Amino acid sequence: MTLWESFATHAGRHPDKVAIVSHRVADDAADVVTYGELARRAERFAAGLVELGVAPGEVVSFQLPNWWEVAALHLACVRIGAVANPIITILRRREVGFILDRVASRVCIVPGEFRGFDHGAMLAGLRAGLPGLEHVFVCRAGDDEPAAGLERFEPFFVDTAWEDKHPAAELDARRPGPGDPAQIMFTSGTTGEPKGVLHSHETMDVGLRAVSEPLGLGGDDVVLMFSPLGHQTGYLYGMCMPLKYGMKFVLQDAWDPDTMLRLVEAERVTWTMGTTTFVLDACAAAARHPEADLSSLRFFTCGGAPIPPKAVTEARARLGTQLVAVWGMTEVGVCTITRPDDPDETVCASDGTPLDWVELRIVDGRLLVRTPSQHLTYHGRPDLYEESFPDGVAAGWFDTGDLARRAPDGSIRITGRAKDLIIRGGENIPVAEVEAGIITHRLVHEVAVVATPDERLGEKVCAVVVPAGHDAPTLDELRAHLDGLGMAKQFWPERLVVREALPKTASGKTQKFALREELATG
Repeated sequence: MTLWESFATHAGRHPDKVAIVSHRVADDAADVVTYGELARRAERFAAGLVELGVAPGEVVSFQLPNWWEVAALHLACVRIGAVANPIITILRRREVGFILDRVASRVCIVPGEFRGFDHGAMLAGLRAGLPGLEHVFVCRAGDDEPAAGLERFEPFFVDTAWEDKHPAAELDARRPGPGDPAQIMFTSGTTGEPKGVLHSHETMDVGLRAVSEPLGLGGDDVVLMFSPLGHQTGYLYGMCMPLKYGMKFVLQDAWDPDTMLRLVEAERVTWTMGTTTFVLDACAAAARHPEADLSSLRFFTCGGAPIPPKAVTEARARLGTQLVAVWGMTEVGVCTITRPDDPDETVCASDGTPLDWVELRIVDGRLLVRTPSQHLTYHGRPDLYEESFPDGVAAGWFDTGDLARRAPDGSIRITGRAKDLIIRGGENIPVAEVEAGIITHRLVHEVAVVATPDERLGEKVCAVVVPAGHDAPTLDELRAHLDGLGMAKQFWPERLVVREALPKTASGKTQKFALREELATG
């Protein structure tokens, strides 16, 4: 079975059950969609994609916030065997152009203006360099007229009964198999370009079970997701998981901890997932609103960085919930998790034990995994995929690039990252790309981008710069330079350190560990 069959079963049995509460932070309002309504909309979207000529195996891209349309589009893609390509909304011209070119999308859906940025205008500017991009639809454009050459999403997908022209029998003929490609999710890497992680229906299904089965989640649970659906955390666990089990799920399209508390209380949310940053923000909000009834929230699953003891104790005291530690990555989903009966000390000191279907090895400190949730390849870069398996692809041992140690109880603890990556509030920062942008500034001779500790976000981005002459750039000048290159704001450095030279090895490699130690000690 694919996700469509599981979802359609729930829609047929409980058409009036609420599937999605799609909350908009900007106007504090929500769209409520039942399972029956979602099935009809997904069927119409699928027929609309067929009308556009989308064939099985073809990629459909969408850069949308946490709105109900994402679920309908994903289901539509599954229905006809198309490959969903979600793009996180913070990405800008440089990254979005690269992704659309790499996957050769003919169809892309973006929002109108969202959080002060005009995505439609960005796509209009990219069209000249993407001759294969035939259709760009602007979702929720309001009264604004889309840029030239762009189409409105609602008249085509929502208001037109394409299912009359392309009935269910025609869509059934396109039904994919469990091993067929289902999703391409791009993740920030260290190779100088984003990597398109290709998953099948089966690998995604195994991945989403990694949370639901250990925690005993089922159709009566209510999920809240504020992590972006452009991330695998949001996409897999905040959307696909509830659709598989027939849960109600609540989408929050922009992070606001006060709104989160109100949604937990109003919708009786039982489970959510995010980084430690979200936990600490929610605890601070709960301290401001002690009257909030959060008694329904059983578990707050947390990954992306080690969980400090403070977060565990405050989550229990302020939110009345139990933190659950996980480790995973876009390529393999969640692979380790702490269990509900684990003591708080285990949650703070480990990243959990492996799932029943996951094998782990630690070789020279590096964590290798073998699991049926393993991605199929890196789209367009099979060479990078093959390089990720030190014993060969056939052996199945994937080198995660993370450093880890294993405890006697079988749990693991991630101790660092062999890959040159910064995780800022759960967001992977592509260090090589940021450095490549900064080095083009006229006042920069050398640069090293490293993490600097931050209590709330875990890590922040620091640029250590050697000036090209007497004058050094300011932090604002560097950020303006990266803005001009079209780089996402979240990747920009938040701290600047100017030095006469960078610490290096005898072979000339920059000793970033030395810089990190200096920054950590002030």
